[in-house]
Amino acid sequence: MTETLAAVEQAAISLLKRAVELDTSKRFTESLICYQEGIQLLLEALKATSDEGKKKRFRQRIEEYMNRAETLKKHIAAEKESGKYHEQIRIEENSKGWSYERLIGRFLDDQITGVEVEDPYIRNIHQMYNFLRMCELFVKSKSNVKSIKLTTGKDHDEDLQIKRFKEIEASLKDYNVTLDVNYSTSLHDREIRLNNGWIVKIGRGLDYFKPPNGKFSLGYCDFDLRKCHETTVDIFHKKHTQSKFSSSS
Repeated sequence: MTETLAAVEQAAISLLKRAVELDTSKRFTESLICYQEGIQLLLEALKATSDEGKKKRFRQRIEEYMNRAETLKKHIAAEKESGKYHEQIRIEENSKGWSYERLIGRFLDDQITGVEVEDPYIRNIHQMYNFLRMCELFVKSKSNVKSIKLTTGKDHDEDLQIKRFKEIEASLKDYNVTLDVNYSTSLHDREIRLNNGWIVKIGRGLDYFKPPNGKFSLGYCDFDLRKCHETTVDIFHKKHTQSKFSSSS
């Protein structure tokens, strides 16, 4: 029991330390999640201990971190309301742990019904797989995504590109999700727009992963284990994104 309590407390300390680091770096949405998870672990530790000294210490920490988490929630809400929210993440060269779920999963709430993806390079096979993985994330999340709109560039083998998109489209229909693919010769922006207001701009688009060492190497299936190219991710929130979706549908 003592060992279990120590492990829970250590996990809480690690999470809350990470929360403070992210908070200091102004990566507030990530920080808030770490605060919430760390506080939950401290609550578990509080329930598990009979040591009054530890109980007092845990309560003090819980109150301190809950106050900061509440302040962050209000700050994020105020920035969202004013349309000024901006968060920047720098993905370092060869770093790992940056799957699509890590990057945007926290924004996929049950208010989402539509997604727009703009990326000029969903063309060759690994880029198509990147897009497919993003679609899988939308489907398995707690969101209510019913439509995905993709704008990209045409591949030199246009027929093969269309065939692959048709296959993805047919698969998405099994989950009652529609896919609308449009092509542009002048597209430069790379961004993901969610109709709950969140906008994620990735400098390299979806193609920021390096190839794995082989088909039986770690990272081939799990993108959290895949090395990344250096890139910058900018996260915004715009209050009227939903009306834009409605007008374009």
